[in-house]
Amino acid sequence: MGLLADWQIKAFALDAHMIDPFVDHKVRQDVISYGLSSYGYDIRIADEFQIFTPNAHGSIVDVKAFDNRLISYYRGERCIIPPNSFALARSYEYMRIPVDTMCIVLGKSTYARAGIVLNCTPLEPNWEGFITLEVSNTTPLPAAIYANEGIGQVLFFRGEAACEHPYPKDGKYQGQQTIVAPKVER
Repeated sequence: MGLLADWQIKAFALDAHMIDPFVDHKVRQDVISYGLSSYGYDIRIADEFQIFTPNAHGSIVDVKAFDNRLISYYRGERCIIPPNSFALARSYEYMRIPVDTMCIVLGKSTYARAGIVLNCTPLEPNWEGFITLEVSNTTPLPAAIYANEGIGQVLFFRGEAACEHPYPKDGKYQGQQTIVAPKVER
């Protein structure tokens, strides 16, 4: 399995419609950068957010019984994340991961240098959809993130052959069209 370079990502993305929309160069002017980079693709964050509201309703965060009352919905060009809290969002780009490819999403250093962290997440072979992103504010102050600008980098690892156990077509996060809260299959 090898890490794909920019020219390989571009060819692969165009042939397999892997990234939609696809920007074949790095966009930097007056924005947090996005688009094709040397060994990855910098994705943008869309303008839909679910902001975690701590201590709401006397609940605990339980991934097996997630309480949607713990989040507030917001749509806009700039999202303010409360101190020591997080927001869920989605990628601007729709991803289609080929069966012989595995991806890792990492946060951009511009945000990391300000204490804003994007949770590292895998994109499994055969998965497709908008990526649900978790953005944490690790600071004791409110923090701003910007819609339609870069939020993370996707690294693409292509195997020698298709994997034996790709993400199932009926998988719980397959085909996401919006932000999806945690699910545990029963």
